[in-house]
Amino acid sequence: MIDPLLDLPVYLRDRLAAALEAGELGPSPTAASLRSVLGRVEHAEDVVSSLSELGHLGIAGPAAAAWLRTVDRATSRTRKPDVVWSGPDVPGLYARDTRQVYEELLGSAQRSIWASTYVFFDGPKAFEMLARHMEETPALEVTLLLNIQRKWGDTTSSEDLVRRFADRFWKTDWPGALHPRVFYDPRALDPERPGGVLHAKAVVADDEAVFITSANLTEAALDRNIELGLLVRDRALALAVAAYFQGLIDRNLLKPLPLT
Repeated sequence: MIDPLLDLPVYLRDRLAAALEAGELGPSPTAASLRSVLGRVEHAEDVVSSLSELGHLGIAGPAAAAWLRTVDRATSRTRKPDVVWSGPDVPGLYARDTRQVYEELLGSAQRSIWASTYVFFDGPKAFEMLARHMEETPALEVTLLLNIQRKWGDTTSSEDLVRRFADRFWKTDWPGALHPRVFYDPRALDPERPGGVLHAKAVVADDEAVFITSANLTEAALDRNIELGLLVRDRALALAVAAYFQGLIDRNLLKPLPLT
């Protein structure tokens, strides 16, 4: 039952640690002695119960203070997500810029990139940096997840739609000599029944950083629309997202785009 200690604001936890180190709370802290040190604090009785529980485990006084300070040092090392915006600036609000984050991740990865987008416009411009970075970094493995959409009322066969998309993508949209792996969701092309679409907008770089955003790879989304995302530098989360995408591929739920 240590949650009440973890729920204390950092400055109060620091004050509590100092009091424990100095012996100001005595061998058996009470709610009254706690308030004399911390001032008015919510759930003082619960905090005292947590200190008592630590005491039963042999963690009291300076040892409890050291435990509290260790908790704070550990949490301070956890990197917080970066808020990422597109759109008009708001005075007093700090946030990363969507285009800046896309370019940072796509242009700096050394081992792997997963990039998923629902739509893109002006392929040579959208993929220019990534194609150039692939040529500069031969070991880089790039996987793109793209949506191929059947227009309403279009009765063209799925095979022809994929062939047309692939022909246009490799000849017009992709500006590099080296080719990434490209996959699409075939459900969006099913003429018999409404299917799902590949709507995720995300980048995973080197299995270390993951950017999840509402922004597509379009100039409007990167520069003008109001878009919101989070950049998280967390290996476990990045690996989980990459593993999910790879799992869809392994189960044949995402299909490879032919090289025509």
